[in-house]
Amino acid sequence: MPSVRVEDLRRFAERYVAEEPARSSVPNWWRPPLLAAAPLDARFEVLPRIAADDHLQPRELLPSARSVVVFFIPFRKDLARENREGDRPCRNWGLAYVQTNDLINRLSQALGELLTVQGFRCGLTPATHNFNEDKLMARWSHKHLGHLVHLGRFGTHHMLITPAGCAGRLGSLVTEAELGEHPLIGTREACLLKAGKACGLCVASCPVEALRATGFDRRRCWARLKDNRASLDYLADLPESTHVCGKCAAIMPCSFGNPVARLESASR
Repeated sequence: MPSVRVEDLRRFAERYVAEEPARSSVPNWWRPPLLAAAPLDARFEVLPRIAADDHLQPRELLPSARSVVVFFIPFRKDLARENREGDRPCRNWGLAYVQTNDLINRLSQALGELLTVQGFRCGLTPATHNFNEDKLMARWSHKHLGHLVHLGRFGTHHMLITPAGCAGRLGSLVTEAELGEHPLIGTREACLLKAGKACGLCVASCPVEALRATGFDRRRCWARLKDNRASLDYLADLPESTHVCGKCAAIMPCSFGNPVARLESASR
């Protein structure tokens, strides 16, 4: 019987991302991707409780699904450093956002085709803008799925912190293939503040004070994202869906890795 291993999917994703600059004639914005998988079990039943109350269940995408796959494409450090300056996103952050969303959609399709050739059907969703703009919640949240398959842990900034950090973009799919459990995060927390350590730099970095140590004002953040697209001339030629900021992900202790894991390793 044909089979696909998670290691095969990881190597395929790494090659696909590495070849993207030549394939699409774009700058190389990316570091090697990460990919985690988990069996479709009872853990996913919590999605309406921890994400949107109308969040889709994996088997609503594909009734015969047996596994959930989530991948993370991290940005290069020099891109995050460039975006650190000022209180508005740089143009390259906007370009990288647009091009990475396109890359995620095509990588998801390519992974789906790889699995389909082996006889396993897949269910896919877009990289972004699959959310309700009234609730500001996604009906298919890549980051909540990433949390459940142990690709990463949530930070105070409400982004997923992976072993490659939080500065990047996520994608996911479901498949009939039985891939097993393949976690990538080994610490209970990946956010210093949540782990009881001194930090809170992401809170201080938010230009509109949408972040607090104990909460997140989604509407204030969303208003800023839309204002950036509407008011910055150097984003005007990008798609209207280019809602970017990224200040809480740029040059934080968690931007490029898991700072809790670093602390635990240093204390051994």
